[in-house]
Amino acid sequence: MRVVVTGGTGGLGAAVVEAFLARGADVHLPMMEAELPAQLPWRTDAKVHAVPRISLDDEAQVGAFYAALPELWASIHLVGAFAMAPIEETTLAVFEKQWRLNGVTCFLGCREAVRAIRRTGAGGRIVNVAARPVLAPAPRMTAYTAGKAVVAAITQTLAAEVLAEQILVNAVVPSIIDTPANRASMPGADHASWPTAAQLAETIAFLASPANALTTGTLVPVYGRA
Repeated sequence: MRVVVTGGTGGLGAAVVEAFLARGADVHLPMMEAELPAQLPWRTDAKVHAVPRISLDDEAQVGAFYAALPELWASIHLVGAFAMAPIEETTLAVFEKQWRLNGVTCFLGCREAVRAIRRTGAGGRIVNVAARPVLAPAPRMTAYTAGKAVVAAITQTLAAEVLAEQILVNAVVPSIIDTPANRASMPGADHASWPTAAQLAETIAFLASPANALTTGTLVPVYGRA
């Protein structure tokens, strides 16, 4: 099984890569970095194929990456960005960045994944990552929520478009994820109530697996107790 994971070097991405490796998958990582960060426990695994210096909001680069894959079963799109501020303090540049890093990266990944999966003729899976404010609006998150709403809309419309080809498309909708970065930014929060990256990775791995034969077009809440 060949799987693409965008954002694979992040807090959630590292756990998702680990979950797919545990299932015997070959994992392909398009990444902005020049090399895999040293702290990743699977960085020397022979089943990890990292391609450095790819801008995932660049149409030509994303297209070339997916076109070079010999075959593809699933594509997981985790790359994104976060911003929080009152709307009067939110610049157009911030809004456009949220749209680009959340929405455009998802669109390009989905489009090229569909093209790659179609070449096999065997169907496949796509999993995106939205965010809870899309389903439960929160203040001071207009730009971020708008960017993630693009992800939700792409997920549901694409699922309807490619269902007849046995390509199932879903999105997980996390609350605050228990990662070192989030703990550092919110030291007084109840970290035990947050879903862990490993827990979310298990949900993503199921949605991307052949065992998921029915679920498509869904926005799956993965809030934990947060």
